[in-house]
Amino acid sequence: MSHVVSDLVANVMSIAVSVGDRVEVGDEVALLESMKMEIPVLAEEPGTVTEVKVEVGDVVQEGDILAILA
Repeated sequence: MSHVVSDLVANVMSIAVSVGDRVEVGDEVALLESMKMEIPVLAEEPGTVTEVKVEVGDVVQEGDILAILA
């Protein structure tokens, strides 16, 4: 299992994956917004999304888990 995490405090603008989706390295998992900048969060490992831990509009902290991949 691997985790896709936030690197900063930000608002979740969109989620690009759903449970069951297959992602490859570099695929966008979510789009965050911080200080009027859009920051894509990319998968660092290939896998299948087993859980999405956030929703659009959530505020995430540095290190928060956005999604879990198997």
